[in-house]
Amino acid sequence: MTAIHSENKLKHEQVQYLEFLSRDLARAKTFYTKAFGWKFTDYGPGYTAFEGEYVDGGFTTGDPVKGSILVILYSNDIEATKNKVIEAGGVIVKDTFAFLGGKRFHFADQDGYELAVWSE
Repeated sequence: MTAIHSENKLKHEQVQYLEFLSRDLARAKTFYTKAFGWKFTDYGPGYTAFEGEYVDGGFTTGDPVKGSILVILYSNDIEATKNKVIEAGGVIVKDTFAFLGGKRFHFADQDGYELAVWSE
């Protein structure tokens, strides 16, 4: 994510990124480029990212399910944020892992919503 975001969007523990599932990344890119003028950066065959004015996002290969958008928050200190999530009653569903551009973990809140937190 580091290649596409602008630094002024990185606000500690705020929503910074939305991740969609798509069966056809080329089709999704064509639609969103035509409809909204979004610009895309590809990160391999299974992922493409877009940059928005206020929030960035991406599309990964998968079967879309209503309600399947992944909300991703940014953190200046991913371990401190992870500890706060756990202390608040969140459940870690995917422990911290590295990806091109940083690292992140996923958690579920008390309603079962899955969110992620990333850091550079």
